[in-house]
Amino acid sequence: MGKRAIMMRACLSIDTNFQKHQLMRWLCLCTLMMQSMAATAEEWPQFRGPRGDGSSLAKNLPVSWGGIFDKPKWKTTIPGRGWSSPVVSGNRIWLTSAETTAMIEHRVEETLEENPHGALDFQTVESVTLLAIEIDGNTGAILQQLTLATIANPAPIHTQNSYASPTPILDDERVYCHFGSLGTYCIDRKSYKTLWSVTLAIDDITGSGATPAVLNDMLIIPCDGADEQYLIALDTATGKPRWKTNRPPINTDKAAFKRAFSTPLVVRQSDRTQILSTTAQWLISYNPKDGSEWWRASIGTGYSLIPRPIVDQSVAIVCSGFMKPEMYAIRIDGSGDVSQSHGVWKKGRQVPEISSPIVFDGKIFCVSSLGVATCVRASDGERLWQQRIPGTYSASPISSEGKIYFTSQSGVTTVIAAEDKYREIARNELFGETYASLAVIEEDLLIRSHPILYRISK
Repeated sequence: MGKRAIMMRACLSIDTNFQKHQLMRWLCLCTLMMQSMAATAEEWPQFRGPRGDGSSLAKNLPVSWGGIFDKPKWKTTIPGRGWSSPVVSGNRIWLTSAETTAMIEHRVEETLEENPHGALDFQTVESVTLLAIEIDGNTGAILQQLTLATIANPAPIHTQNSYASPTPILDDERVYCHFGSLGTYCIDRKSYKTLWSVTLAIDDITGSGATPAVLNDMLIIPCDGADEQYLIALDTATGKPRWKTNRPPINTDKAAFKRAFSTPLVVRQSDRTQILSTTAQWLISYNPKDGSEWWRASIGTGYSLIPRPIVDQSVAIVCSGFMKPEMYAIRIDGSGDVSQSHGVWKKGRQVPEISSPIVFDGKIFCVSSLGVATCVRASDGERLWQQRIPGTYSASPISSEGKIYFTSQSGVTTVIAAEDKYREIARNELFGETYASLAVIEEDLLIRSHPILYRISK
């Protein structure tokens, strides 16, 4: 072989090796980008996850856990007490809690006797310290325990509630911790400094429950007390009000029946973005630019609404609250009062009072407080099955890969198939009071009981 041929073959070999090397680098870069995009897409930055509806795109979530030989990846004792759900960004977990100072017994009796709403089913404390807690998702170690405020003589709350029930919200730079009438706090996630705080005091009677929502540079907070009812948007950088809109008239003479505790849902469509928010007797769609109403729909005479709205195929699914909860399906493409024109169907049996519904593959799944699980067809509300499952329920369900997870107040999670007929896949126990909804981190579950936060791996 001549020198020229040898040189040409060597050049071709070098060129081929260079191309292979470049191809491998490109493939590795694509893999890293896909992994990064997947991790970002499945962060859990708010109540009920990235879409606010409990759905997860994660693969291979655990189905069975809690046996003697089936240990969690880690478990961490959380100081204080709270029913807020954990939220996740990367490998960092945030939640809120409250440490209380007990009252001496005779003062408890005196305070509850003076409570205008009575002493039955209420608790009271001398003071409460509000906490924001950051946790390492890999190890469960508490990285930060931030004291936001200590408040003397807080108003009594219901015995099943806590002083830290609303779930925090994350954006790229901040964490927003809402404690209802006890205050709202914005924390810088790098410096851990409190950037601003605001107190929006209302007479919620039983304590706080509603979680705010974030839309662009606004924090949307529902304030539905016995004394006043409104929705307010705060600037996320300053905490200053951007707009404030009073709720529609509520047809009742009883102030307690004007309350609500439901978290707003942001719905982005090609023609407009809507903030869907329920209050007593109404589902309202708001224009985020100025807080004006796009439309409103009557949803009966219920009060103390807690479930968050969900949307399927441009139809909102909402629950009407106590005392006889009903489920309404309402088209979200209207304007003005659409009570008579945009209702799709209404359901009135075994509707959840506290837990939010979830939709999967054209079917709505929900569980009542007393543990009656129901599946209805989303298109017409026809019941496909109904089944009693163990326990009482406050936490909202999550879904993943055709499975629904229901978690009871005693820590039992029943996993079912999201099918036309009831099929139980597994039943799992973690001992401890569990009012917080499950969260997802990578391919694992976060379960907050009292006083433990668990990371459950497959």
